Amino acid sequence: MKKILFAASECVPFIKTGGLADVVGSLPKYFNKEEYDVRVIMPKYLCIKESLRSQMKYVTHFYTDFYWRTQYVGVLEMEYEGVHFYFVDSEFYFGGPWPYGNMYEDIEKFCFFSKAVLSILPLIGFKPDIIHCHDWQTGLIPVYLHDSFQSDPFFWGIKTIFTIHNLKFQGTWSVDTIKGSGLSDYYFTSDKLEAYGNGNMLKGGLVYADRITTVSRSYASEIRMPFYGEGLDGLLRARSKQLSGIVNGIDYNVYNPKTDKDIAVNYSVEDVIKAKAANKTALQKELGLEENPDAFMLGIVSRLTDQKGLDLVECVLDQICAEDVQLVVLGTGE
Repeated sequence: MKKILFAASECVPFIKTGGLADVVGSLPKYFNKEEYDVRVIMPKYLCIKESLRSQMKYVTHFYTDFYWRTQYVGVLEMEYEGVHFYFVDSEFYFGGPWPYGNMYEDIEKFCFFSKAVLSILPLIGFKPDIIHCHDWQTGLIPVYLHDSFQSDPFFWGIKTIFTIHNLKFQGTWSVDTIKGSGLSDYYFTSDKLEAYGNGNMLKGGLVYADRITTVSRSYASEIRMPFYGEGLDGLLRARSKQLSGIVNGIDYNVYNPKTDKDIAVNYSVEDVIKAKAANKTALQKELGLEENPDAFMLGIVSRLTDQKGLDLVECVLDQICAEDVQLVVLGTGE
């Protein structure tokens, strides 16, 4: 049986700020349980709902030297919808009201998380064949695995996959800050973690992971070009044989119109047209819009940032609203 560990900074239903959480929460459920033992590890944020935190069971704890402190590392676990979850416990790093905060604090927080992920494995007796790392917050896992952890035979043969969900966010800060996580000067050259004078955690994952994936085949091609490459296009071209795009899937249980409790009228393929019209009317009523079945409605669910093209929408917003159009926007951002 193949063993796979997903390592990520967020995961539904525990914590979510974007699509990364949806992927990490839904994909492990759809592996064949007879062929794959798939588990997930993430931080135990204080801001996770108490109804979920109360179900987590203590496994073990230890202390580790990190930066200039000795830090407590707790391990908790729970099973949710058939998937085994582990949680890294540290009130010092994960005790805030939000999963992310100031970047200089997040850099140290996720350096700690990356080291803790590997340190925990021998203690829980789980040696994955593959560690699937997600975005810059786990970028140092392949680096640490290549470095100090190779002195322990337990870690020999473990492979890593690094998935880019958003190349714009790279976990960049001063070289000295990231070096303080225990890495030597060797790793901070332009062919490794140094980029444009800074340390870059995402680059560490791109350099040292055995395979690199991203969220679609087209994006995998685009990020090899300067316009979309966010300064890392040269590295991604160099690793093009290890880079591939795999389209994000959806959770067929959550996004099932037959059973979805968040829509006014459930439907199937047999009555989709009639039921969608009823749902549109219900949305108009909820938002105080004119209840007109013939009104042309545009819906946008997105982070409200230039990266998502919202600057283009803003340019034509007056023209859109001058027409007989209802515009519904859901999101947070700039």
